Amino acid sequence: MSKTRIKYICSSCGYESLRWLGKCPECESWNSFTEEIIETSKRKPVISKSKYEVNTIDSISANEGDRIKTGINEFDRVLGGGLMPGSVILLGGDPGIGKSTLAMQAVANIKQKVLYATGEESEKQIKLRASRLKITSPDFYVQAETNLSDILGAINQLSPSVAVIDSIQTMYRAELDNSPGTITQIRECTALLMEEAKKKHYSVIIIGHVTKEGMIAGPKLLEHMVDTVIQFEGESNYSFRILRAQKNRFGSTNEIGVFEMHEDGLREVKNPSELFLSEREKQTPGSVVTSSIEGTRPILLEVQALVTPSNYGYPQRVSNGFDQRRLSILLAVLEKRANVRVSAMNVFVNIAGGIRITEPAADLAVCIAIASSLAEKVIDNQAIILGEVGLGGEIRSVGHIEKRIAEAEKLGFKNAIIPSGNKKEIKTTAGITIKTFDNLDRVVTNIL
Repeated sequence: MSKTRIKYICSSCGYESLRWLGKCPECESWNSFTEEIIETSKRKPVISKSKYEVNTIDSISANEGDRIKTGINEFDRVLGGGLMPGSVILLGGDPGIGKSTLAMQAVANIKQKVLYATGEESEKQIKLRASRLKITSPDFYVQAETNLSDILGAINQLSPSVAVIDSIQTMYRAELDNSPGTITQIRECTALLMEEAKKKHYSVIIIGHVTKEGMIAGPKLLEHMVDTVIQFEGESNYSFRILRAQKNRFGSTNEIGVFEMHEDGLREVKNPSELFLSEREKQTPGSVVTSSIEGTRPILLEVQALVTPSNYGYPQRVSNGFDQRRLSILLAVLEKRANVRVSAMNVFVNIAGGIRITEPAADLAVCIAIASSLAEKVIDNQAIILGEVGLGGEIRSVGHIEKRIAEAEKLGFKNAIIPSGNKKEIKTTAGITIKTFDNLDRVVTNIL
């Protein structure tokens, strides 16, 4: 009989300690240690001596046509084209964001057997949600169970193409002494699901909780184990939801899916640019339109800035949807290179619609929006502004310039302000006037 003892494991980095610590000495996370029961008996590894089959890479059959389409284009886009048989997908997001709704809508469209295993709701609750979402399918099976062995037994009996586990924090393996939701249970349950999915070639969608910091709850190893990690993002004050891939072994991690929450579930947004600009106030200082490339498609976004006098010794620098440190750099460049005095002013920057910009192509738009708000001058509402700003005030070229301009032209924009280095890449500009600049000071002088 194996002996057990208790130790403490950091849920962020996996650091182990014999006693509880408030701060992890490895990753410096606070209150990340959880109590775990571990086995102390040593087991020798067993190496199989029997003959086994090994295949060459050329003899293995696999192609993109094997993917299972969910019928939700935005969901399939983020996954790389659909669900790959044998893959395990981890779907995380804030409470109430719509993780279960998205998973249910996605698998309900598949014209094959699917199993929805839930440890958080009863079968009647699932039925009520399905009625609200108008889901009816003879191949949609529901199981309210938390014992993973029983769930795998049902999977073996039904042989579904896709299985949904809602959520991994409620599942447990009976042979382990740990409680559901602990690091050991989450890790071992996921490992068993991975093994079975790869062996029997069905897809698994695992729904995971997140911590108050927005990280997926459980060990960081969990994200390394699965094939795909997708995060469902959104603000409670907005109906928009962004589906973003953080890891994808079968596709790009740059793609995003845009959804809008309604009473009858999530609806995919066909034209995100038009949606994000639909409520734009066109005669307000500090409002500028830019373009962000998300995966393979451009999305037009409104950058809003507000500059106010500071009544305190230390002015505020607040950004929503834009990197705070990047904002500090751009303010310093504006002050030094473009003579825009904002050192004693409060500066607030917002990306309208609740979306987050991570690429530097929006630098120039942020700078112009700040300068516009400070000078109380309205920017041309038919212009799109693109460019990365360097520390010397130079405007650097950006990628996919033709895609960005084509999207702006499609939505009726007449002018485009771009870096000089991008001019040679543009071949056709029938309905839009191109203005090029190579220095931030010249842009501010000519536009304001």
